[in-house]
Amino acid sequence: MNDNLKKKTNKTIGMNIRTFRHQHGWSQEDVAKRLGISIPAFSKIETGVTDINLSRLEQIADIYEIDVVQLLSMDAETAERQPSNLSIIQKRLNDREAEIVNLQRKVILLYEELHNAKTHSV
Repeated sequence: MNDNLKKKTNKTIGMNIRTFRHQHGWSQEDVAKRLGISIPAFSKIETGVTDINLSRLEQIADIYEIDVVQLLSMDAETAERQPSNLSIIQKRLNDREAEIVNLQRKVILLYEELHNAKTHSV
């Protein structure tokens, strides 16, 4: 395999590995611990810097509870566009935080109105 094709293949596999990691809501540290390797070593796998052997691919697939074939054949761009559970939960959390901010503003306004009403009635 020529070097350019090899680099492209490593990069594609790394993107797939990263996509599955994001779908599980795991950090690089989480996966590195499960693999028994350092975070920088795992980062090199995800970025395609390191050549990955079949044994390591099987280990990673097992962690994600998928087949090696799924790991190799997944279209990373399509998967990234599909909302993961984590991104859905993050959106809900952001929506709830916005609601809390709005409610806090209303409480402050009501408190000020109550304070002003007491001041004018005295």
